[in-house]
Amino acid sequence: MILSKAQYDEIAQCLVSVPPTRQSLRKLKQRFPSQSQATLQSIFSQEYQKHIKRTHAKHHTLEAMESYYQRYLNGVMKNGGAPVLLELANEVDYAPSLMARIILERFLQEHEETPPSKSVINSMLRDPSQIPDGVLANQVYQCIVNDCSYGPLVDCIKHAIGHEHELLLRDLLLEKNLSFLDEDQLRAKGYDKTPDFILQVPVAVEGHIIHWIESKASFGDECSHHAYLHDQFWSYWNRSLF
Repeated sequence: MILSKAQYDEIAQCLVSVPPTRQSLRKLKQRFPSQSQATLQSIFSQEYQKHIKRTHAKHHTLEAMESYYQRYLNGVMKNGGAPVLLELANEVDYAPSLMARIILERFLQEHEETPPSKSVINSMLRDPSQIPDGVLANQVYQCIVNDCSYGPLVDCIKHAIGHEHELLLRDLLLEKNLSFLDEDQLRAKGYDKTPDFILQVPVAVEGHIIHWIESKASFGDECSHHAYLHDQFWSYWNRSLF
């Protein structure tokens, strides 16, 4: 789906004042009924991630992290079953999964003899049942399943969607009888950084000659296009094979 710049700006402006929750996504769909849920979800996630990157540092000062931890302890002391961490994350406008990471790291620092490694933290976030405190495990779980933009659950969904779109693209190329090489075939030839598909016989699309295709199962805003150009596309362009 192609959006005009004006349509995109209107959606992005609407997102400035809404929290990163599934309820907000439903309201967004009501506001823009002509746009698909997938398009709105992708724009929502990208705009929220920009916001998190801009404000990340203030949540990771020693004072802020200690304040969050003490508020968590006080909250679960009053009511361990309440979504203390989730409500705290929404209150301070920070991603629930990232708030869960802060509190989990601080908890383990206090209760373990050695500082927790990144791999241990990641493993516990993927499977909160590994957390040696039942109340905290439940709080982390609530953050993970209610986070629309960050966390291991979102990462799994993004990976699955990306893989699905690559398969759909492959099927479409086969349906059109286009000869191509995929990433695995290119790596077997010794290429370390490759597009998803290289067309062995280029095709013309709307007046442009297409040599290769990179599948991105997300909304292509101006910022992401610049990032992809810098990180991937220019290297493809500069290789004569591509």
